[in-house]
Amino acid sequence: MLAAPADFSMQRAHGRAFVAFAAGNRLADLAQRGSAKAMLPRVSGGPEVVFLNTSGGLTDGDRLGYHLEIATDCQIVATTQTAERAYASRGAAAHAEVSAQVAHGARLDWLPQETILFEDSHLQRATTIHLAGDAACLLVESVVLGRHAMGESLQRARLTDRRLVTRDGRPIWAETLQITPDFLSSANAALLGDARAFAVIAWITPQAEDALVPLRAALTHPDCHAAASAWDGKCIARILARDSWPLKQQIATALAALRQGPLPRVWQL
Repeated sequence: MLAAPADFSMQRAHGRAFVAFAAGNRLADLAQRGSAKAMLPRVSGGPEVVFLNTSGGLTDGDRLGYHLEIATDCQIVATTQTAERAYASRGAAAHAEVSAQVAHGARLDWLPQETILFEDSHLQRATTIHLAGDAACLLVESVVLGRHAMGESLQRARLTDRRLVTRDGRPIWAETLQITPDFLSSANAALLGDARAFAVIAWITPQAEDALVPLRAALTHPDCHAAASAWDGKCIARILARDSWPLKQQIATALAALRQGPLPRVWQL
């Protein structure tokens, strides 16, 4: 078999999907290109957007973007069809971006399925949600470090995960998570200890503090460590687990304390 030339360039996946809703939860715009797709299955209740990366995963040089615009008084649920996978990189990062504009009186539940990091993966992701007036958002992000059932233990994966929520142009919640090989080699309980799956749930609304008691009451899964706090219109929970399955079960129970109706059907719980 002929060897590839030294300057051989691998094909990379680029995708962008955009969905906009007008008043009354009516679809106003839908655009998609490359590997990013957006589906709107028929479900009871309000509209549900299911984003999909048809490339099957992310590796160095890939770029993926999901974007939403939600008009006044709309209530929208958005998720991903399956877990996102970050595969081995030759060094450069894969880039993923999620953004949403949520108008006054509207609510977005951004409930993607987990992101699975593989050995030597390198992913940079940014999630930015802009709220107007008294708009609300419920956000969950979960990360799994390798496939526990396959006996994987990551040593060289990299992740930079930035999250920003603004209200009327002012930042109200921002955090950056960074995973490096040094991080993965540490058994420090102040970091992850023996956990290999973790999640953050953020409920951001002017009355968020009212949700703290029922949320804490829901954080009871025996195979997870979890805690929640609330302040200044934010209620935040963090969950650690040794595997993705108890983590997902605990996320489902916690979300039930923060929202009405079932989880997106693609979650398959």
